[in-house]
Amino acid sequence: MRRAIPSTQALACFEACARHRSYTRAAQELSLTQSAVSRQIIALEEFVGVALFRRTRHGMELTPAGTSYARKVRAWLQGLERDTLDIMARQGEGGALSLAAVPTFATRWLLPRLPLLAKEHPGITVHIDTQTRPFLFADTGFDAALYAGTPEQVTQWPGIHAQWLMDEQVVPMCSPALLAQAAPRGLGRAWQTAAPAAIAQLPLLQQSTRPYGWQQWFQAAGLAPARALDGPRYELFSMLAMAATHGMGVALIPPMLVEAELARGDLVVACSLSLRQERSYYLITPAQPPSGVVQLFSQWLQRMAGTGG
Repeated sequence: MRRAIPSTQALACFEACARHRSYTRAAQELSLTQSAVSRQIIALEEFVGVALFRRTRHGMELTPAGTSYARKVRAWLQGLERDTLDIMARQGEGGALSLAAVPTFATRWLLPRLPLLAKEHPGITVHIDTQTRPFLFADTGFDAALYAGTPEQVTQWPGIHAQWLMDEQVVPMCSPALLAQAAPRGLGRAWQTAAPAAIAQLPLLQQSTRPYGWQQWFQAAGLAPARALDGPRYELFSMLAMAATHGMGVALIPPMLVEAELARGDLVVACSLSLRQERSYYLITPAQPPSGVVQLFSQWLQRMAGTGG
């Protein structure tokens, strides 16, 4: 039975036209004539039996059906191109995994460990793109996702299987020079942390996505300093780490995300009191049984996170 699949050329023309909102610019990108692109769009609309574009006084616009179809075609073409490049590079050996990931966790925790994956599974290639919010796997080319969220957020994500990796624990971090100011007579060095009351006297770095982090930390320490909400706000842990490294203040950061800074001595733990955040880190995969590559990656990731495998 013949499959209801349009030609790849027609889909490529449609995707380019949808992106540029112009036959002319699409033709230039694809090294085709404008009339050739127009014929491909007409043929595609006849094939699907639905109008994908409509003419306006300002040019051309996608119809609602065209908007939905363009999103799916774009993901399909990107996946096809990626898979083609993978098989060309690997000559049919191994496999590739397309991973959506929260940026700081991917950069600070996962990437330094990927050489270990390469040694254990040299045939696996991991592609990483930034994605911070839940999405539908059917609308993307992703095979899995590294997600940071609350259990409630994970429960509300439809059509997925979630594997818990680790909780998000934060501790106060700062530069060694700033920590030395936290207590008199040299207390608060890299090997000697300061008391929560001394931390309250230092400039605080806030995280915009967790605006009450310091207030909660001080509450856990039995304190209620007036300055708990003061200080510059940064969105990402990587921004907090950079600011703290340069002595701008003390920040609440998960140690796993600043392993390199701690090893170099650029950052030190200012106080040993840790605070468990509401969020945890999960490996998210589609609900259907994963491919062999995804299974191997999942098992390796769980070992790295210390959650089994």
